[in-house]
Formats: sequence, structure tokens, C-alpha cells
Amino acid sequence: MRFVALRTGVTDKPNQDHKTHKSPVPYLGGVAIVIGVTFVTLGAVIISQLTSKTLDLAVTILVPAVLMAIVGLVDDIKQLSPWPRFITQNILGIIATSILIQTNTLGTPVGVLALDFLITMVWIVGITNSINFFDNIDGGASGAVAISALAIFAIAFSDGQFLIASMSLVLVGATLGFLIWNRPPARIYMGDAGALFLGILIASLTVRLDMDPEIGSSAFFVPIFILGIPIMDTSVAVLKRLWRGLSPFEGGRDHLSHRLMRFGLSKRKSVFILWFGSGIFSLLAFLVATSKFQNIDFLVTLGVVIWIVFFVIFLLTSDKD
Repeated sequence: MRFVALRTGVTDKPNQDHKTHKSPVPYLGGVAIVIGVTFVTLGAVIISQLTSKTLDLAVTILVPAVLMAIVGLVDDIKQLSPWPRFITQNILGIIATSILIQTNTLGTPVGVLALDFLITMVWIVGITNSINFFDNIDGGASGAVAISALAIFAIAFSDGQFLIASMSLVLVGATLGFLIWNRPPARIYMGDAGALFLGILIASLTVRLDMDPEIGSSAFFVPIFILGIPIMDTSVAVLKRLWRGLSPFEGGRDHLSHRLMRFGLSKRKSVFILWFGSGIFSLLAFLVATSKFQNIDFLVTLGVVIWIVFFVIFLLTSDKD
């Protein structure tokens, strides 16, 4: 795909102030991720346990994700304006949410249909855009998604949710394979095709996790912790842009990675810190989801406090180099 992108001129050119690379970098890495995840997942389902139920569960996750990737690919090539792209994302978010509710595969429903629909749709669209926003530094999004997907695998596998576990493991493999080419300095970018695909896929997998009823309302914090760093990144960037009277969809050097680099850290060290943060929150999510002790409330409180502290620190740092 790198070869194809270079031959067709589908590259990310450093023609905007918020770009951190100095020369054009080919896109279309996301197409490789989509092909890898789709063919491995469907191939495994066909070879191992081809039943209508298993195939339906896999397809209902993959189809909205592939459609979202097509939207991203068009954006990579044609540079769509923000609103048509956002409206299309919401339509696909509605489709994905409808599938989850219709197939009764929503892991932790509230119990009120309209509220379940609204919360799930906002989560899917929000996380899809959050992963896309987080793809602002070499290896940032791919590494964070790999860590988050590994957490989903561990939680699902420990509870016998083997389809979710196996799909998460495929996602880990795809993102780690891509990371070989995307780690600093990146030789290819995933583009919107890859970021939107990973975003809606991991959002759908998190809400399909069926939590132990014994952990009660703490179950709702598990997906939030799994994706805690991308959520923090998006929250800081969007709030800062709104504060300055800018569009949330406008690019800028106001992400966590940019703020870390303004502290004097290199690009490589900055992305390692973001991965480490994703690992800490994913570990907390795993402990909350699998803990049988009386310390779940403590773990949730600890995670929330850590998130708020670092959110405030990043929010108060300067946006200027």
C-alpha cells in the first residue's frame, strides 16, 4: 500500500502548521489494516466454526467498520469538508448502534431502549472521531489501539467471550504489524481510512463486552478506562479550540503529543509516554472488570482521579511553541 500511495500521489503533505513531519508521507496504511482484519477474521470464522450465529456476529461488527473506512479513504484522497464527513459518521453510527440493539449484543445496557440507543451512538461516533484525532503523532493511534485491544482481549477471554476476544486479538496483530511501519519516524500513515476503521471497531468491541453483574455501575467505567488516553486527548483539544473560538474539526498543535513535545520531549519519547498511559488505564480497566474483591470502588475512584489530574495539567499547558 505504501508503493501504491507513492505511485498515485496519495500522501500527507506538510502544508499546514500543525503537521510535525517535514516531507510527504504516503497514506493508505489504513487500507492494509482493513484488508488484514477483515480477511483474517472472516477466514478464521469460516475455517474454525462456520455457523450462522458466529458469522453474523463477525459481519455485524465488520460491515459498519468497512463502510466507515471507505468514508475515510475518500477523505484521504479527496479531502472532504468536515460536516459531510461528520454527518456520514453519524449515519454509520446509527447503523452500528441499531445492529447492536437489534441483535441483543449490547454488553451492559441501561435497560431503557431510547437511552441505550443514545448512549451507544454517542459513544461509537465519539470514539471513532477520538481515534482519528489521536492519530496526530507517529505510532500514537496504532500503539494505543493495540494496547486497548489487548485489554479487551484479556477481559473477554477471562469471561469466555471468545468471539470478542479473538477479534480483539486480530486487531492487536493488525495494529502491531502496522506499527512496524508507523513508529517514529513513520514510513506510512494509516490516514482517515485506518483511524476511522479502528475507531468504530474498537468502540463496538468495548460496548459488546458483557460485564459481570456483580461489579454493578463500575462496568460503565471499563470502556472509558480502556480508551482513557484518546478520550483525554480529544477532550483537551476540543475544549481548547472552543475556548479560542475555533472549530473542533480544525487541525492544530493542541493534542497531548504536541504538549509533551513542548515540554522538551522528543517525538519518540512523547509517544512512549502516551502508550504507557494507555497501558496504565487498560490495566485498571482489566482489574475493575475481573476483580472479585471489595476494592472495585477504590480502583474506579483511583482511575477517575488520575484521569482528571492529568486532564487538568494538559488543559492548563500552553498551546504555543
